[in-house]
Amino acid sequence: MSILKLKPAFKDNLWGGHRLVEEFNFDYDGEICAEAWVLSCHPDGPSIIAEGEYAGKTLKEYIDAEGFEVLGTNCRRFRDFPILVKFIDARDDLSIQVHPSNGYALRNEGQYGKTEMWYVLDAEPGAFLYQGFKKAISKEEYRERIENNTLLEVLNKVEVHKGDIVFIESGTLHAIGKGIMVAEIQQNSNVTYRIYDYNRKDKNGKTRELHIDKALAVTNRVPPVKENTGFPHIADCDYFTVDRVNLDGISRYRMQGTVTEKSFLSLLILDGEGTISSQGEKKSFRKGDSLLITAGSGDYQIEGKCDALMTTIREKASPMRVGVIIGSYETRVGLVDEKDNILSEEKFMTRPERGYKAILEEVGEEVLSILENHGVPLEQCVGVGIGVPGTIDRKKGIVNYSNNIKWENVNIVEELGRVIPCPVRIANNADCAALGEAIEGAGKDYSDVVMFTLGNGVGGGIILNGKVFEGGMIGGSELGHMVVKADGLQCSCGRKGCLEAYASIPALLSQAKEATGLELSVNEIFDRYDKGDRIITEVLNNYMDILGTGVVNVVNIFRPQLVLLGGSLSHHEAVMLDTIRDKMARECFGSPYIAIPQIAIAQLGSDAGIIGAANL
Repeated sequence: MSILKLKPAFKDNLWGGHRLVEEFNFDYDGEICAEAWVLSCHPDGPSIIAEGEYAGKTLKEYIDAEGFEVLGTNCRRFRDFPILVKFIDARDDLSIQVHPSNGYALRNEGQYGKTEMWYVLDAEPGAFLYQGFKKAISKEEYRERIENNTLLEVLNKVEVHKGDIVFIESGTLHAIGKGIMVAEIQQNSNVTYRIYDYNRKDKNGKTRELHIDKALAVTNRVPPVKENTGFPHIADCDYFTVDRVNLDGISRYRMQGTVTEKSFLSLLILDGEGTISSQGEKKSFRKGDSLLITAGSGDYQIEGKCDALMTTIREKASPMRVGVIIGSYETRVGLVDEKDNILSEEKFMTRPERGYKAILEEVGEEVLSILENHGVPLEQCVGVGIGVPGTIDRKKGIVNYSNNIKWENVNIVEELGRVIPCPVRIANNADCAALGEAIEGAGKDYSDVVMFTLGNGVGGGIILNGKVFEGGMIGGSELGHMVVKADGLQCSCGRKGCLEAYASIPALLSQAKEATGLELSVNEIFDRYDKGDRIITEVLNNYMDILGTGVVNVVNIFRPQLVLLGGSLSHHEAVMLDTIRDKMARECFGSPYIAIPQIAIAQLGSDAGIIGAANL
C-alpha cells in the first residue's frame, strides 16, 4: 500500500461554525465543527485510514506496523510523525494565543512546539487576523496590557483574502478572526498558550484557562519579519515544505512527480476532484480529502480538476548531532556538525556503581549543556547517538546486558527521552567506533570494513554497504568471542578459547609474565621485541598468530575490503600489520586467486566512537 486515504478527527471548539461539514461533506453530525484534523498522528485527534488493508486503524497504528521508514529519511530527526494538517472554520474570533518553541515545549509539555502556516480558503469582507505586535514592547508592558485588557491595541492586525498565505513561527502572538476559513499545516503539536479570550464561557459556563506566565516566557515581543513564503514554495521551513497544485481540467489536466525515499507526500484537496495513482494503485479524490503517499513510492500521477496543497519534509538545514560514548571508566559527549567535525567535547567519570539512572541523567544534562553552550537550539539537533558496551537491542533502544558497566535490561531511549527532547539511537560502542572510521577515518574510501578493537577486551564492528551489520537477531557481532583454540583458555564470557582470552591487553600481559616472570607493560614488551629479546619475540609471534587467525576467520565470512586494527595495541603497527597481512595472504580462502583485504590502523582514536554514534 503506497496511497493512504484518511478520515479526519473533529473538534467542536466554541468559536467554530458548520461550514466544514456543509462544504466538504464530512461525515459529522455535531452542531459545531470548528476543526477537522485530516492528517494527524496526535493522540488528541488521530486520523483514521479509510480504505484497504488497514481500514479502521489510526495512521499511527499503520506507521507502527510498517515502520517509521515509510515517512522517509528526512523524518528520522523527529521522534514522532512530524506534521498535523487541519481545516479550521472560525465563525467567531479565536483566542489570542502563542505557541512555544520545540525546546520549551519538549521540556515543559513533553511534545514539540508549533510553527504553522495558514492558507486562507475563504474570508468575509473585512475579515482579519492578528499576527505579532505593531511595534516592539517590553515584557512589563506586555504583562500590564494582558492584565488591563488593552492587549489588542498593540497587536498587528492583518486583513486577509481568499488565497492568502500566513506563516506563524513559534513564539508569534496570533489569532484567526471570525469569518475566516483556513487550511493549516503545522508541527505535530497541540500545545497552545491562551492569553486573551474575550471573557467567553464554554458550554459548561466556565471561562477557559489562560496561560499567562508560560506565554510571557515564550512570546517574541517584536513585529513579524519573516514570511517563509514565495517561489518555488508557498511555505518552506525545517518542519514542512508546502506547494500548491492547480489543475484546471483542460490545459492542465495532469501532473506527475516522484516520491523519493527522503519524504512522504501529503495531498490535501481544497477543491475539485480527480484521481491519484502510484505503484499500480489508483484512488479517486474530491474536495476535503486527505491522502498520504509513503516515502519511496516512486512515480505518481494526479489527474482531474482540482486545487490542492502538497506537503513534504525536506532535509534539515545545517543539522547538528551529539555523539555519546559510555565507557566503564569515562563517558564522553561530543557535538558533531554536518561535516562530521567534533566541535566540542565534554567528559565525566562514569562510576558504574551509581546505577544507570544517575549516569543517564548526567548524560542528558551534558547533552543539553553542550548544545546550550554553543548556541545550538534544540530543533537544530537532529539526533543523539549513544555507544554502550554490551549486548544491544538497537530497535528497542535497550541494553540487554553489559558486564562492563553492570547494566541489565536498561531502556536508554525511554530513560533519556525524559531528559533529551531529540531522537535517541543506540549501538554497541565498538560498532560506533567502526562506523566512525568508515565515515571519516581510515575506512572512508571503503563501503565494507571490519574493525578489531584491541584493549581490555577484544571488540569490533562490521560495516557492510556503509551500515552497521547487526544480523537478524539482537546483539550484533561479537568478534572477540569467536573460538580460536578449542578447549583453550577460559574467557570472561564463560566459553573457552575465545579470541578475547588471547588477544586482549590483559591476555598479552599475562602471556608475557608467564614467559618471563616479570610484570611488563605493553610498551616494555614491544621495546624488548624491537631489541630482539628471544622470549618476548616468541610471545608476540604467538599473540599475533592467534589474532591473525581471528582476522582470517572474519575475512572468510564477510569478505571486507578493509580490515582495521584499533585500540591501545594498534599503536605498534610496524610489528602487527606485516605479520597479519602475511597470515591473510597464506590462509584466507582463495587467496592465491583473489585479492585479500587491505589492512590498516584506525586513524581517529577515541574520536571514532563519537563520530560513529552521532551518525546512528
